[in-house]
Amino acid sequence: MPRDAGRTGLYVCGPTVYGAPHVGHGRFALVYDVLRRYLEFCGLRVDHVSNVTDIDDKIIDRAASEGRSWRDVAAEAEAEWWAAMDQMGLARPTATPHATEYIAEMVEFVGELRARGSAYETGDGVYFDTSSVADYGFLKHQSIESLRAGARVEVDDQKRSPVDFALWKRSKPGEPSWEAPFGAGRPGWHTECVVMSLALLGENFDLHGGGEDLIFPHHENERAQAEARGKRFAHRWMHNGLVRVDGEKMSKSLGNFRTMADLLERSDPRAYRLLVLGSHYRQAVEVNERTLEDATTALGRIDSLARRFADAPPDAEAGDAGEERRQFREAMDNDLDTPRALGGLFSAMRRANAFWDAGDLRAGGTLARTVLDLFAALGVEAAGGRQEVDERVLDLVRRRDEARAARDFAAADRLRAEIEQSGWVVEDTSGGTRVYR
Repeated sequence: MPRDAGRTGLYVCGPTVYGAPHVGHGRFALVYDVLRRYLEFCGLRVDHVSNVTDIDDKIIDRAASEGRSWRDVAAEAEAEWWAAMDQMGLARPTATPHATEYIAEMVEFVGELRARGSAYETGDGVYFDTSSVADYGFLKHQSIESLRAGARVEVDDQKRSPVDFALWKRSKPGEPSWEAPFGAGRPGWHTECVVMSLALLGENFDLHGGGEDLIFPHHENERAQAEARGKRFAHRWMHNGLVRVDGEKMSKSLGNFRTMADLLERSDPRAYRLLVLGSHYRQAVEVNERTLEDATTALGRIDSLARRFADAPPDAEAGDAGEERRQFREAMDNDLDTPRALGGLFSAMRRANAFWDAGDLRAGGTLARTVLDLFAALGVEAAGGRQEVDERVLDLVRRRDEARAARDFAAADRLRAEIEQSGWVVEDTSGGTRVYR
């Protein structure tokens, strides 16, 4: 049950804006877009918060290497991010807090952790003492002893433990900084998210999401800070699997890094959404030419269904295909099982097309409208509904139907070619010639 009746609080770790978004970013953004859409489909109001990390070592490093302002780097990369998200048809989060907007709250938060004995100062900043949280490692399902044993030991590290992490980093000359009682500097990444999520959603908010690569250390460190501060943090957690290209995890080091701009230039954005929906959110998703082609083909079937039944009359006796809706809800309620939900929708599409072939446009139209409505609930809006056909093409269609009725197939073929030269696709149906673009 949600904390507040009728609404859900969702926090998703958003982008660190230092470069172009890649297909892995697109995958996690789509997962939580689908979750939000489904919750709204079920009648809940969703407070969807997704942060923008606009101050970070990567931003500072890129700005220094290019001789630019760090603010310009962040602004440019953020613009690229939203352009890609908009092109994919994602609903904008209801709140997009920027780290630099919450510096004062972060300074206060770090000060409170110091006062409680959960943080300590070193020569380069303020660190969180992970031993101050009894169940540190909870999300990773590991004890603090095993995490310490597996941590990389750094030379000249002033930390008390290799798993302690920075809450506040003192700035080096020329770097951006904000004043604080413990020295001018900037917040650590883990501190940014815990402060913004609690500020906007409050304690014990319903769900915290992100990629599985964030479970440790990022999400564990967020949780640990909240616990040490005496705050109840996220009630539930959700982590999506990563993207693989030809069987390997996508990464720059492997040379299989692909930006969203590259993918969206080459394929319909809806095809990538379908590809993502075809894998359970917790599993890795394979992105390559074959899987994109398969998704594009599947998308074509959805659009074809919309074109076929664009003018189909409603069937009051057929209802609203309630069994299909029930199966859809059952699949989605089972840990957001989108592959099962898609399987049911494509099965219903085949039945709708069978009605079309049998000439039962009322029953087929009712089923098709339900299927398209449920696809839309997942963010897959069909293209190819009702289209206006000019009088010249309508005349060619009428003449072709007359030629076919007279079994003058040579004339019918010539008229078909003329219609297609006008940019229309011709489909022969039991009700006569149908055209669409």
